[in-house]
Amino acid sequence: MNSHEDIIQAVVLGDKKAFQELYLAFHVKVYNTALGYVQNEGDAEEITQDVFVKIHQYAANFKGQSQLSTWIYRITVNTSLNFLKKKNRFAIFRFGKPDTNQPDFEHPGVLLENKEKSKILFKTIQSLPDNQKTAFILCYVEDLPQQEVADIMEISLKAVESLLQRAKKNLRKKLDFFAPTRRKNK
Repeated sequence: MNSHEDIIQAVVLGDKKAFQELYLAFHVKVYNTALGYVQNEGDAEEITQDVFVKIHQYAANFKGQSQLSTWIYRITVNTSLNFLKKKNRFAIFRFGKPDTNQPDFEHPGVLLENKEKSKILFKTIQSLPDNQKTAFILCYVEDLPQQEVADIMEISLKAVESLLQRAKKNLRKKLDFFAPTRRKNK
């Protein structure tokens, strides 16, 4: 296949090989993005499956007004956020409170010497409001350009920049709590 747009059109026509090609091109990105949100490998795998089911179901809805990757990231972000909301609703129903005590998350791509810092960072990222979390994960974990993040989130570039500033400010405040000695040396 020549381009992602050709692939999605073939998927619309029921071409299983095209769907497999699409999966191979995007499954790692979808999984990593979901992992950044849910911080659990099993949940990220479940979200990845859900995303590709949605891609298959809604392939005809892709109009080519954005890049295919932008559309897929948007589906991934929405699916991840919905998964977290559903998980918290279940925890509230079952235990009377949201699930805020997630186990420490060790991202598989983090070097051994940075594992402890990574656990604290990912736990802190989870405490951000959804829009700040999305901008932060897409820009700094997935390393996407800010304009693509704006397209995915369907907001302006200035709004993304503002969300990133607020996310970094909130993270600094919360992370300073874990490093009080650093604060004293200022």
